[in-house]
Amino acid sequence: MRLNVSQLPFETALSGSFLGAGHASAAQIDDEIDPLRILLIDHQSTQCRSFSEGLESNGFAIDIATGDNATANAALAEDYALILLNSMRTGHAGFSAVQAIRRKTDAPLLVLTERDSVAARIAGLELGASDYLVKPFSLSDLLGRVTALARRPRVVRQPVLRLGDLELDERTTRCTREGMELDLTRMEFALLLVLLRSQGEVLSRQQLSQRVWNREFDGKNNAVDVAVLRLRSKLDAPFEKRLLHSVRGEGYVLEERPGA
Repeated sequence: MRLNVSQLPFETALSGSFLGAGHASAAQIDDEIDPLRILLIDHQSTQCRSFSEGLESNGFAIDIATGDNATANAALAEDYALILLNSMRTGHAGFSAVQAIRRKTDAPLLVLTERDSVAARIAGLELGASDYLVKPFSLSDLLGRVTALARRPRVVRQPVLRLGDLELDERTTRCTREGMELDLTRMEFALLLVLLRSQGEVLSRQQLSQRVWNREFDGKNNAVDVAVLRLRSKLDAPFEKRLLHSVRGEGYVLEERPGA
């Protein structure tokens, strides 16, 4: 089956008539989300067509928005299952792009970038990116990330995430338990943010390695376990109730458990 690929100028993408926004309730919008529909935001990259064709041939419907001010001006639709941001600009402009998108939509946001910097990815996650994929990558890598994110249940993003007595403010990067501020490194904050966004869901070492460090887990490197251990020493050790749990043979989960 061949799906149509739309070339959408940002003036069109911004209009309520295209988005269907402004008249539907949040519940109606959520019910109408097509799990296969993606908005690809691109700065006129030569890779844009290959990305869209690769995804299209695997059953995704792709709308494309291009232009120099693409990320800055996009009012992203509530009826997209995923926002794909290609060619993230460097420095402040790149982070502003993520912020601009996140102000408009709670849809999962996958950033395709050449910036293979842990610090840059952590900053992007803090600002609202759901995941990163560093170039070069294979079509199978892209499909794997897109499929996982597009089919993830929509969660309305709140500035402050909570689990029991744990609070994490994404805007100020402040984290507290029982009202006491936790002194986390940026890496520990990024790890906790990923876990808290998926609270109650067991995340494998492979998933954590991809989402936080953007690299494959080879089974020999214990970086994930060491990072979890360090986070636990600040998140759980000083308190009576544990929140970060190991699931034997599967990974880690952040959740409240009776008597834990």
